[in-house]
Amino acid sequence: MKKLLLGNEALAQGAIDAGISGVYAYPGTPSTEITEYIQRSKTATALKIHSQWSVNEKTAMEAALGMSYAGKRALTVMKHVGLNVAADVFMNMSVSGINGGLVVVVADDPSMHSSQNEQDSRYYGKFAMIPILEPSNQQEAYDITKYAFDISENLGLPVLLRMVTRLSHSRAGVTISGRRAQNNIHLSKNPTQFQLIPMHARGRYKHLVDIQPDIQELSENSYYNEYTNAPNISIGIIASGIAYNYLMENFEDDKCPYPVLKVSQYPLPKKPIKKLFDTCKKVLVLEDGYPFIEEAISDFLGENRKVIGRLSGDIPRVGELTPDNIANALGFDIIINENIPKVVSGRPPELCVGCGHRDLFDAINQLGKEMKSQQVFGDIGCYALGVLKPYESINTLIDMGASITMAKGAADAGIHPAIAVIGDSTFTHSGMTGLLDAVIEDTPITVIISDNSTIAMTGAQDSSASGRLIDICKGIGVDEAHLKVLTPLHKNLQENIDIIREEINHKGISVIISQRPCIQIPKEKKDQLKALKKVNLN
Repeated sequence: MKKLLLGNEALAQGAIDAGISGVYAYPGTPSTEITEYIQRSKTATALKIHSQWSVNEKTAMEAALGMSYAGKRALTVMKHVGLNVAADVFMNMSVSGINGGLVVVVADDPSMHSSQNEQDSRYYGKFAMIPILEPSNQQEAYDITKYAFDISENLGLPVLLRMVTRLSHSRAGVTISGRRAQNNIHLSKNPTQFQLIPMHARGRYKHLVDIQPDIQELSENSYYNEYTNAPNISIGIIASGIAYNYLMENFEDDKCPYPVLKVSQYPLPKKPIKKLFDTCKKVLVLEDGYPFIEEAISDFLGENRKVIGRLSGDIPRVGELTPDNIANALGFDIIINENIPKVVSGRPPELCVGCGHRDLFDAINQLGKEMKSQQVFGDIGCYALGVLKPYESINTLIDMGASITMAKGAADAGIHPAIAVIGDSTFTHSGMTGLLDAVIEDTPITVIISDNSTIAMTGAQDSSASGRLIDICKGIGVDEAHLKVLTPLHKNLQENIDIIREEINHKGISVIISQRPCIQIPKEKKDQLKALKKVNLN
């Protein structure tokens, strides 16, 4: 059977057909569609595959490891900066190993279409000393996912599967093959495997080091690492993941006149790389992301070899790889026209007309004029657009949860007023611990939770905070006298300014919940939220 699928959807279908019992994830572009596909799948529903969103990437990965501990296959999904959040468990489970197959999917975002950086997750895989897989097209995204679960169980290790934005979000026909049954519950035969106290962890780490030759051998013989001979040996090409597709777009019938090594499994296969260097006068390295392969080559071939790519400047050092970049590196007569006609000029993103964040920023800005000095610490979500005109309300934007902790640090340094603006989902993702720090010291900051009752930026997924924010803040220890709720509407502007001013003047921690559902939420869901709100008020 053949289906027209996004790269993300092909991967998700591959996971279902590989026999997973659960997917654990937090929404993050460009990875979101993987979990959404499984949530919509009638097959996944019939098989009772767990697919509810997790509160953050760390809890997602830990839950996936728990499912693996029980002997079942689990998928955990995130974008590249989400792997930073989950890095603790990621590094440690490479030492403990797994029981049921466990695949970690990370979608990188070269060119930062919706991210703070261009981080390349292959470095994390190398750091953890586990296999890395990087599909080159949608069919491979499906096939390689099934393969990933097999090698995960064969090696007893998690496997990192790297996607990139263009592959995640482009469609192609994908041939679907048979589905494997889910594993039965079975526990590890080694009772100390998951007990990472030093006396046990030392042995597990030695085991990880000892099986590195096995991981290398798998890569050397992998079907997904393919060497193709060709007559023109003036240049040899190493192309990883989607870069291989981009390379072939420059040649009719996909017939490249140069020897090519396609890499989709790591660690890098040394034998074909050495063959390419021994055969060709120079080697062009093509990869979407950091110069991961270029840097690694010097580890086993020496720096005196002629290598060109991102580090040499033959391929741009930043941004996405493109077929035109490759054509230029190969000396083809291609002109990249960056003068885009005005009729299709890019427009800066903006908040939706009628968005509650707009009215909140109006209140903050009016108060800023009155006070003549204030610092607003922002966070990750739609409201990050408050950095731009016409609002220009936010002074900082670093990572999820940083608004509260940065406001606290600034207040500790003497800044006043220090205001933190954070969304409801981001607050439960990674803001609660920062608020606890501020409560413990009664730090004079004002935390504004802009609650639109959804994870709006990634497609209106359910927020873990819905109906729970007041109880969470009380539980953390916020004084009820300084826990306020406002409705961000233009008609309430003066009232909202008065509430924010009052809490700013309080010489301690205060929390304001700016509460209004996202206008993109369907009416049915809004009615559910209203009913939930009534229950909480009672």
